[in-house]
Amino acid sequence: MKTIRRVVLWCLVVIVVPIVLAIFGTLIPNPWVFSDEDRTPTRHILVVSNTLHTDIAIPIDPESLTVFDFLVDTTVPITHPNARWLLIGWGGRSFYLETPSLSDIKPGPTFRALTIDSSVMHVDVLGEIVPGSPDVTDIAITEAAYANLLSEISASFARPNGSVQPIDGFAFGTTDKFFEGVGSFNALLGCNVWTSRMLRSAGMRTGIWNPLPGLLTFSLGVYNGEAVSPG
Repeated sequence: MKTIRRVVLWCLVVIVVPIVLAIFGTLIPNPWVFSDEDRTPTRHILVVSNTLHTDIAIPIDPESLTVFDFLVDTTVPITHPNARWLLIGWGGRSFYLETPSLSDIKPGPTFRALTIDSSVMHVDVLGEIVPGSPDVTDIAITEAAYANLLSEISASFARPNGSVQPIDGFAFGTTDKFFEGVGSFNALLGCNVWTSRMLRSAGMRTGIWNPLPGLLTFSLGVYNGEAVSPG
Protein backbone atom coordinates (compact mmCIF):
# COMPACT_ATOMS: atom_id res chain seq x y z
CA MET A 1 0.00 0.00 0.00
CA LYS A 2 2.84 2.40 0.84
CA THR A 3 4.45 1.65 -2.51
CA ILE A 4 1.21 2.48 -4.32
CA ARG A 5 0.91 5.73 -2.39
CA ARG A 6 4.47 6.70 -3.30
CA VAL A 7 3.79 5.98 -6.96
CA VAL A 8 0.60 8.03 -6.91
CA LEU A 9 2.40 10.87 -5.09
CA TRP A 10 5.22 10.94 -7.64
CA CYS A 11 2.73 10.86 -10.50
CA LEU A 12 0.94 13.84 -9.00
CA VAL A 13 4.24 15.69 -8.58
CA VAL A 14 5.25 14.99 -12.18
CA ILE A 15 1.88 16.24 -13.45
CA VAL A 16 1.09 19.09 -11.06
CA VAL A 17 4.50 20.75 -10.67
CA PRO A 18 4.97 21.56 -14.39
CA ILE A 19 1.42 22.91 -14.55
CA VAL A 20 2.01 25.18 -11.55
CA LEU A 21 5.35 26.36 -12.95
CA ALA A 22 3.77 27.08 -16.32
CA ILE A 23 1.00 29.12 -14.69
CA PHE A 24 3.45 31.18 -12.63
CA GLY A 25 5.78 31.42 -15.63
CA THR A 26 2.97 33.03 -17.60
CA LEU A 27 1.77 35.35 -14.83
CA ILE A 28 5.23 36.69 -13.89
CA PRO A 29 6.29 39.22 -16.56
CA ASN A 30 9.73 39.33 -18.10
CA PRO A 31 11.21 41.90 -17.92
CA TRP A 32 9.75 42.75 -14.53
CA VAL A 33 10.52 46.46 -14.88
CA PHE A 34 9.38 47.81 -18.22
CA SER A 35 10.70 51.05 -19.71
CA ASP A 36 7.90 53.08 -21.28
CA GLU A 37 10.16 55.07 -23.59
CA ASP A 38 9.37 55.94 -27.18
CA ARG A 39 7.50 52.91 -28.52
CA THR A 40 5.92 54.39 -31.64
CA PRO A 41 5.41 51.27 -33.78
CA THR A 42 6.40 51.41 -37.41
CA ARG A 43 6.91 47.70 -38.09
CA HIS A 44 4.78 44.58 -37.82
CA ILE A 45 5.93 41.03 -37.17
CA LEU A 46 3.83 37.91 -36.58
CA VAL A 47 3.89 34.96 -34.23
CA VAL A 48 2.51 31.88 -36.00
CA SER A 49 1.40 29.07 -33.69
CA ASN A 50 0.30 25.47 -33.83
CA THR A 51 -0.40 22.97 -31.05
CA LEU A 52 3.19 22.72 -29.79
CA HIS A 53 5.31 25.20 -31.71
CA THR A 54 5.67 28.89 -32.55
CA ASP A 55 7.52 30.59 -35.40
CA ILE A 56 8.26 34.25 -35.96
CA ALA A 57 7.20 35.70 -39.32
CA ILE A 58 9.26 38.65 -40.53
CA PRO A 59 8.24 40.82 -43.49
CA ILE A 60 10.42 40.34 -46.55
CA ASP A 61 11.86 43.81 -47.02
CA PRO A 62 15.26 45.36 -47.77
CA GLU A 63 16.37 44.98 -44.14
CA SER A 64 15.48 41.29 -43.79
CA LEU A 65 16.85 40.50 -47.26
CA THR A 66 20.16 42.02 -46.19
CA VAL A 67 20.38 40.16 -42.88
CA PHE A 68 19.31 36.82 -44.36
CA ASP A 69 21.04 37.16 -47.72
CA PHE A 70 22.51 33.68 -47.22
CA LEU A 71 19.07 32.29 -48.12
CA VAL A 72 19.23 33.57 -51.71
CA ASP A 73 21.24 30.57 -52.91
CA THR A 74 19.13 27.98 -51.06
CA THR A 75 15.77 26.34 -51.73
CA VAL A 76 14.04 29.09 -49.73
CA PRO A 77 12.55 31.40 -52.41
CA ILE A 78 13.07 34.57 -50.42
CA THR A 79 13.11 36.73 -53.58
CA HIS A 80 10.02 35.17 -55.19
CA PRO A 81 7.57 37.93 -56.23
CA ASN A 82 4.75 36.31 -54.20
CA ALA A 83 6.84 35.87 -51.04
CA ARG A 84 5.69 38.26 -48.31
CA TRP A 85 6.89 36.76 -45.03
CA LEU A 86 9.97 34.92 -43.85
CA LEU A 87 8.97 32.24 -41.32
CA ILE A 88 11.71 31.28 -38.86
CA GLY A 89 11.73 28.89 -35.91
CA TRP A 90 14.19 27.18 -33.57
CA GLY A 91 13.85 23.65 -32.27
CA GLY A 92 15.38 20.31 -31.27
CA ARG A 93 17.29 18.62 -34.07
CA SER A 94 15.85 15.08 -33.85
CA PHE A 95 12.24 16.03 -33.16
CA TYR A 96 12.16 18.95 -35.62
CA LEU A 97 13.75 17.08 -38.51
CA GLU A 98 11.83 13.84 -38.09
CA THR A 99 8.39 15.10 -37.02
CA PRO A 100 6.81 17.21 -39.77
CA SER A 101 3.36 16.64 -38.15
CA LEU A 102 1.99 15.21 -34.91
CA SER A 103 1.11 11.99 -36.73
CA ASP A 104 4.84 11.44 -37.32
CA ILE A 105 5.80 11.39 -33.63
CA LYS A 106 8.31 8.62 -32.84
CA PRO A 107 9.82 7.44 -29.53
CA GLY A 108 13.48 8.27 -30.35
CA PRO A 109 13.11 11.93 -31.30
CA THR A 110 10.57 12.43 -28.52
CA PHE A 111 12.97 11.02 -25.92
CA ARG A 112 15.77 13.30 -27.11
CA ALA A 113 13.40 16.29 -27.01
CA LEU A 114 12.50 15.47 -23.41
CA THR A 115 16.14 15.10 -22.38
CA ILE A 116 18.66 17.15 -24.37
CA ASP A 117 19.38 17.58 -28.05
CA SER A 118 21.26 19.89 -30.38
CA SER A 119 19.24 22.59 -32.12
CA VAL A 120 18.31 23.57 -35.65
CA MET A 121 16.78 26.57 -37.37
CA HIS A 122 13.89 26.13 -39.80
CA VAL A 123 13.17 28.73 -42.49
CA ASP A 124 10.24 28.95 -44.90
CA VAL A 125 8.37 31.65 -46.80
CA LEU A 126 4.71 32.63 -46.76
CA GLY A 127 2.57 34.66 -49.11
CA GLU A 128 -0.25 36.93 -47.99
CA ILE A 129 -1.67 36.02 -44.57
CA VAL A 130 -5.42 36.23 -44.06
CA PRO A 131 -6.22 38.82 -41.34
CA GLY A 132 -7.83 37.44 -38.20
CA SER A 133 -6.36 33.95 -38.47
CA PRO A 134 -6.64 32.28 -35.03
CA ASP A 135 -3.08 30.92 -35.18
CA VAL A 136 -1.48 34.30 -35.96
CA THR A 137 -0.62 37.09 -33.52
CA ASP A 138 0.28 40.51 -34.93
CA ILE A 139 2.90 42.53 -33.04
CA ALA A 140 3.74 46.19 -33.67
CA ILE A 141 7.33 47.21 -32.87
CA THR A 142 9.68 50.14 -33.40
CA GLU A 143 12.39 50.48 -36.05
CA ALA A 144 15.12 49.91 -33.47
CA ALA A 145 13.33 46.87 -32.08
CA TYR A 146 12.95 45.44 -35.56
CA ALA A 147 16.67 45.81 -36.29
CA ASN A 148 17.53 44.20 -32.96
CA LEU A 149 15.15 41.30 -33.62
CA LEU A 150 16.73 40.59 -37.01
CA SER A 151 20.17 40.60 -35.41
CA GLU A 152 19.14 38.24 -32.58
CA ILE A 153 17.45 35.77 -34.93
CA SER A 154 20.47 35.80 -37.24
CA ALA A 155 22.71 35.05 -34.25
CA SER A 156 20.70 31.85 -33.62
CA PHE A 157 22.15 30.30 -36.80
CA ALA A 158 25.34 28.38 -36.06
CA ARG A 159 28.38 29.62 -37.99
CA PRO A 160 31.31 27.44 -36.86
CA ASN A 161 33.37 28.37 -39.92
CA GLY A 162 31.93 31.82 -40.44
CA SER A 163 29.02 30.62 -42.60
CA VAL A 164 25.62 29.12 -41.80
CA GLN A 165 25.41 25.33 -42.01
CA PRO A 166 22.52 24.03 -44.18
CA ILE A 167 21.13 20.57 -43.38
CA ASP A 168 20.41 18.67 -46.58
CA GLY A 169 17.91 15.86 -46.96
CA PHE A 170 15.27 17.23 -44.59
CA ALA A 171 12.38 19.55 -45.45
CA PHE A 172 8.64 19.86 -44.91
CA GLY A 173 8.05 20.99 -48.51
CA THR A 174 9.70 22.56 -51.53
CA THR A 175 10.28 26.04 -50.11
CA ASP A 176 11.83 25.43 -46.69
CA LYS A 177 15.29 24.64 -45.35
CA PHE A 178 16.91 23.53 -42.09
CA PHE A 179 20.16 24.95 -40.71
CA GLU A 180 22.31 24.11 -37.70
CA GLY A 181 21.28 26.19 -34.70
CA VAL A 182 22.95 27.69 -31.66
CA GLY A 183 22.33 26.19 -28.22
CA SER A 184 20.92 22.98 -26.80
CA PHE A 185 17.25 21.99 -26.77
CA ASN A 186 15.05 20.27 -24.24
CA ALA A 187 11.35 20.35 -23.51
CA LEU A 188 11.74 22.88 -20.67
CA LEU A 189 13.82 25.28 -22.77
CA GLY A 190 12.21 24.64 -26.11
CA CYS A 191 11.05 26.44 -29.21
CA ASN A 192 8.51 28.66 -27.47
CA VAL A 193 11.08 29.81 -24.92
CA TRP A 194 13.33 30.77 -27.84
CA THR A 195 10.44 32.68 -29.46
CA SER A 196 9.84 34.49 -26.17
CA ARG A 197 13.48 35.50 -25.96
CA MET A 198 13.48 36.80 -29.52
CA LEU A 199 10.35 38.86 -28.87
CA ARG A 200 11.87 40.34 -25.73
CA SER A 201 14.83 41.44 -27.86
CA ALA A 202 12.22 43.38 -29.86
CA GLY A 203 10.95 45.19 -26.78
CA MET A 204 8.04 42.90 -25.95
CA ARG A 205 7.15 41.57 -22.51
CA THR A 206 6.33 37.89 -22.13
CA GLY A 207 5.84 35.53 -19.22
CA ILE A 208 9.09 34.54 -17.56
CA TRP A 209 8.62 30.93 -18.80
CA ASN A 210 6.21 30.06 -21.62
CA PRO A 211 6.71 26.44 -22.73
CA LEU A 212 3.51 26.27 -24.79
CA PRO A 213 2.21 28.48 -27.63
CA GLY A 214 -1.04 29.34 -25.86
CA LEU A 215 0.79 30.54 -22.76
CA LEU A 216 3.13 32.68 -24.84
CA THR A 217 0.39 34.38 -26.86
CA PHE A 218 -1.66 34.91 -23.69
CA SER A 219 1.23 36.64 -21.94
CA LEU A 220 1.92 38.78 -25.02
CA GLY A 221 -1.67 40.01 -24.99
CA VAL A 222 -1.66 40.68 -21.24
CA TYR A 223 1.60 42.62 -21.02
CA ASN A 224 1.83 44.57 -24.27
CA GLY A 225 -1.55 46.23 -24.71
CA GLU A 226 -2.45 47.53 -28.16
CA ALA A 227 0.92 46.50 -29.59
CA VAL A 228 -0.40 42.93 -29.81
CA SER A 229 -3.53 41.83 -31.64
CA PRO A 230 -4.89 38.75 -33.41
CA GLY A 231 -3.54 38.43 -36.96
